[in-house]
Amino acid sequence: MSSQTLATPHGEPLHRAATTGPAYWGPGDLYTFLVTGAESGGSYFMMEALVPPGGGPPPHIHHNEDETFYVIEGHCSIRLGDDTVLAGAGDFVNVPRGTVHCFRNDGTAPMRMIITFSPAGLENFFQETLDPALDPTQDPPDNLEELIGRFAAAAPRHGLEFIVA
Repeated sequence: MSSQTLATPHGEPLHRAATTGPAYWGPGDLYTFLVTGAESGGSYFMMEALVPPGGGPPPHIHHNEDETFYVIEGHCSIRLGDDTVLAGAGDFVNVPRGTVHCFRNDGTAPMRMIITFSPAGLENFFQETLDPALDPTQDPPDNLEELIGRFAAAAPRHGLEFIVA
């Protein structure tokens, strides 16, 4: 098949070798894209998250997509509305759209998980706001204030709402 061929509405078969997907820093976390909406026919977007101790996003709501977490290594706390669950390796968490949620690595070692968004589209927010991780072995950029500004500007365009406590 030619690289010029467009994906069908259901996507095309895909093999992405480990560590070859586009990677982004956000903030301190390393997100590596596994499959995008362009590759899944718009069905879903999936990425791997490597989250250092203390890492994770602020509370937020997705208005356009459901989100799932599958913890591979380590553990984290995940806010689900008014509740918080502790998730460890092998645990799966489903977050329906419209639910206030966030995750935080409360441990002392990095945590790794697979995050899926359905339908796809949120990858565009990450590409617009996060810094490409051209060398994931380097330290993440120290630009939290700048990143917060980018999040605030882009969130409404992507059906994302950050919750200020």
